Amino acid sequence: MRVRVVIPARYGSTRLPGKPLLPLLGRPMIEWVYRRARRSGAAEISIATDDQRILEAARGFGATALMTAATHASGTDRIAEVAGRERWDDDDIVVNVQGDEPLLPAELITQVADLLARHPGADIATLATPLTSLAQLLDPHVVKVVTDARQRALYFSRAPIPWSREGVNNGTQTSYAAARRHLGLYAYRVSSLLRLAALPAGALEQLEQLEQLRALENGLDIRVAEARCAPGPDVNTAADIAAVEALLAADPERP
Repeated sequence: MRVRVVIPARYGSTRLPGKPLLPLLGRPMIEWVYRRARRSGAAEISIATDDQRILEAARGFGATALMTAATHASGTDRIAEVAGRERWDDDDIVVNVQGDEPLLPAELITQVADLLARHPGADIATLATPLTSLAQLLDPHVVKVVTDARQRALYFSRAPIPWSREGVNNGTQTSYAAARRHLGLYAYRVSSLLRLAALPAGALEQLEQLEQLRALENGLDIRVAEARCAPGPDVNTAADIAAVEALLAADPERP
């Protein structure tokens, strides 16, 4: 069993076109993500893209870069194309690292891969962190997750879950102590990844616009663990760039 990291990188971001190539302290953002991933100890790290500019930039800083179809609806589909084309073993583990997280700790990549390796019956592994404010609970951009007693995912939602019946005051939720935020970091077994990518989008997935619900709707086992450290902010808007650059500049161990 090998652990591989794939970083899907799409050029056509709605809010930030060309986001993987945006410069952060003189390097394209995708290079920062790649350098973080290299610290994880994975056997192989590659960048999967739909754009020649990203391909050339990635190869320019020494990364393995692969061209994939421009028609993929998600990073999962892009990674599945790579896994199928390269004929990776069914039991290999693939970690999906998003290309807009230049501050993602390598420790979390290692953690999510180890989590899946420790549960041979699981299909997917992912991480979560406790919420830190009521605003996060009510924010639809913050995805929440609830699990069973064995830490198998029961549901992911943009809605405030779990809903504390005793925490309601004048119709407004005031308690967030039991809620957890889902981090968009996944480890897949190759066999499960290919199965997932071949499935049509489910009703819940389309309602919430969360592709992990496709896995739950089709009975895949998703294991969840508490992240060992904070993931660091990602880059979604132009306003995020300066904040992320400041954090990168202040990091004494930056790659």
